[in-house]
Amino acid sequence: MHIEPIPPMVAAQRLRRQLARLESSARANAEAGRLADFNAEAAADDAAELASSLARGDGRLFRVGLYLTVHALDAAELQGEVQQVRALAASLLLDAQPTTFCALQGWTTSLPLGADAIRQRRTFDTQALAASFPFASPDLDAPAGSTGVLYGVNVASSGVVVWDRFAQDNHNSVVLARSGAGKSYFTKLEALRMLYHGVEVSVIDPEDEYRALAETTGGAHLGLGAHGVAFNPFDLPVDQGDDTLIRRALFVQTLVAAMLGEPLKSSARPVLDRAVLAAYAAKGINSAPSTWSRPAPLLADLVEHLSISSHPEGEAIADRLIPYVTGSYKELFAQATTTRPDGHLVVFSLRDLPEEVKSVGVLLALDAIWRKVANPADRRPRLVIVDEAWMLMKEAEGARFLYRLAKSARKHWAGLTVVTQDAADLLASDLGRAVVANSATQILLRQAPQAISAVGEAFGLSEGERAFLLSAERGEGLLCGGNTGDRAAFAAISSPAEHKVITSDPAELLDQHDGESGPL
Repeated sequence: MHIEPIPPMVAAQRLRRQLARLESSARANAEAGRLADFNAEAAADDAAELASSLARGDGRLFRVGLYLTVHALDAAELQGEVQQVRALAASLLLDAQPTTFCALQGWTTSLPLGADAIRQRRTFDTQALAASFPFASPDLDAPAGSTGVLYGVNVASSGVVVWDRFAQDNHNSVVLARSGAGKSYFTKLEALRMLYHGVEVSVIDPEDEYRALAETTGGAHLGLGAHGVAFNPFDLPVDQGDDTLIRRALFVQTLVAAMLGEPLKSSARPVLDRAVLAAYAAKGINSAPSTWSRPAPLLADLVEHLSISSHPEGEAIADRLIPYVTGSYKELFAQATTTRPDGHLVVFSLRDLPEEVKSVGVLLALDAIWRKVANPADRRPRLVIVDEAWMLMKEAEGARFLYRLAKSARKHWAGLTVVTQDAADLLASDLGRAVVANSATQILLRQAPQAISAVGEAFGLSEGERAFLLSAERGEGLLCGGNTGDRAAFAAISSPAEHKVITSDPAELLDQHDGESGPL
């Protein structure tokens, strides 16, 4: 393709002459009583529009020559190849002509010498030239590193879509889709392939969909709310700095606010802070690291110190924490830690938790995950998956905790994956938009018509991309590199063995169970 810009003054003069020629032809036909030449009228309209664009500086004119060299091993094969090229060009309304008696000039013109010996050119405007530029590709340009994961097949080019989230500016990702679009399937597929690369994966699973993945890969499955499973939020992590006790006390305050279901009042914060530190002191734990290995206090100890604080705010908080100490929710929160979340894959299942305390369970699980992620003595690539993150985002304290995790994960060689079907609510809050902005990898699967406007505006989608997301099949989506600008429409693919592990289709799960049980 040889492109030669036409100087604006020359282009304006030629357009003026062309307009005059077309106008005079139209007037002559009208005076002679002949029928109007609609092709000439369309050409005159196009020329007038182009002249207006040039006058405003919105576009330019170019002389463009497009040449194609066809290669073959012999004359017969060459003839067949030429016929195929001309037939393909004709299907695109292009007239391809061979360079008869000028084969040498045609060949040198198609070499990277910058010399056009044929000079068979047409005039293009800026828009037409941009549409015909041959170097645009639907495939990703981002190179895949050592942790690159196969996402699927490119819908436009049938090439593979391989993406390395740990090679981006940050390692976070957000997955948005309507219910049934395959967001959990895709997330489990990515997690499984991350395990292939030695990435440690932790999952917050609200519907117990990751159990088969954990059992197949030898991971740990922790059912929060199940009998015998308890996490003590007062446990002090080891080897995490001199301010470990202070940070643990601050987290306990965040957890209490989530248990209360509302932000703490300014008058209640100092009362709660004193009670937390008093509970630690009663167990012989203070700012000296040598005391941190002693048994940590329990939630009941905090309630006791709040009750004897002789402060109305403390007594009110103690009364509202009773269900978590001696009431219906004591199973998870009121005992010493019974299960350590260790392993290459740890799944925190929330299905057995009552709906009223699921957000608290998510916050507690995230804290357990963060202890591992922030441990400077154990640095390795990690992936943290929060499925159905809207449950945490609807609580102010939970949303802030998730935001802090998204901001700090990269410093600890970790990536956060936020998965939600409630795109409108996520994008409606400032913290939700901040989480999206801090995600260099953005996965958009099929969207609901009610949410496509908010999603399209938040991610800068074109009309074609919006139409694709509205009509995408299950497992099809759009990968957006938030910081690199790379985009690719893909269809997630899995092997039969992977599909058996990650599917959550009830009919398929029933067939698998019947197959394992055998005939009666």
